[in-house]
Amino acid sequence: MGNSSSPSAALTIGRLASAAGVGVETVRYYQRRGLIGAPAARRGAFRVYDADALSRLHFIRRAQTLGFSLDEIAELLALDEERDRDKARAFAQAKIADIESRIHRLEEVRAALQGLVHCCEHTAAPAPCPILQAFGSDT
Repeated sequence: MGNSSSPSAALTIGRLASAAGVGVETVRYYQRRGLIGAPAARRGAFRVYDADALSRLHFIRRAQTLGFSLDEIAELLALDEERDRDKARAFAQAKIADIESRIHRLEEVRAALQGLVHCCEHTAAPAPCPILQAFGSDT
């Protein structure tokens, strides 16, 4: 990481955002949340970010893709890659359990909707629509 201060690694906020596939306001928001540090260096009138900031943005984006919240990502970023393997694994296992729970709930919702569609298909008109009745029911 000794080369991260080289001119080629210095990025303005616009170039940093573009390289990470996010908007400038997203970079600023992550900075306010403490997920990435403030730029330490200046090049003329511009603050510049180093390659570490880009790496952190890529980390954040990949973790979001896997379903981690920004609060969870902040905790992951605080872990040490070598000493905190057990904590990282526990985080991932908890996320898997959360995903499995959501899948189960979605399967229940799908089954309920399939039942309503079946009722709708097999209820002779001019009876009220079972789907609309189910949504309007207070029970």
